[in-house]
Amino acid sequence: MAAHRARGMAERDATEVFSEWALRDRDLGMESGHAASVHEMLSIALSRLDDPFSAIDVGCGNGWVCRSLEQTEGCTSAVGVDGSEEMIRKARSRGDGEFHHALLPDWAPGRRFSLVHSMEFLYYLRDPLSMLSAIHDDWLEPGGTLVAGVDHYLENEDSLDWPVGLSVHMTTLSEEQWRQGMVDAGFEDVEMRRVGLKDGFVGTLAMIGTKPASL
Repeated sequence: MAAHRARGMAERDATEVFSEWALRDRDLGMESGHAASVHEMLSIALSRLDDPFSAIDVGCGNGWVCRSLEQTEGCTSAVGVDGSEEMIRKARSRGDGEFHHALLPDWAPGRRFSLVHSMEFLYYLRDPLSMLSAIHDDWLEPGGTLVAGVDHYLENEDSLDWPVGLSVHMTTLSEEQWRQGMVDAGFEDVEMRRVGLKDGFVGTLAMIGTKPASL
């Protein structure tokens, strides 16, 4: 990264990159590219929940996961939050729904949910493991479930040059570091899965955990 900056490529904020992508409709490619992983992740997470349930999508982009959740039997509400102003503008333009433009981890929803979903968000944070703790403590109802997917992780060698290629900060953690982060945050029944497997792709690393019902 130091060599990259030496060539005059300053590190950019991820939200700026995603706003540019939204203006160029690249969010549609992200939606189709991530669909298989997300649907598998949600299937696993929803199997842990009872109806009715509420949900929030962290890093919601154009809101496609929220719209999918709203069509799921038992879902009472699906809220989205994203740091990209253009992504949130696009999410709001596609129909009704509750979408928040906010920078994380400084924002909190002000209420708790049965399900917290995140796809391709956590590693853009400087301290993503602290975000896991915040979700556990402040975002989830007792007995609620977090399911989060990342494509940038140590074992996915094809992803390791992404920070340089995009000039964007990414925190690179191993599967074991993510698993331990979930445990340290207080989650129970932690599962680590590789989902969305296909030729040439080692899979989205999905982490699933439940907040103890007694809390």
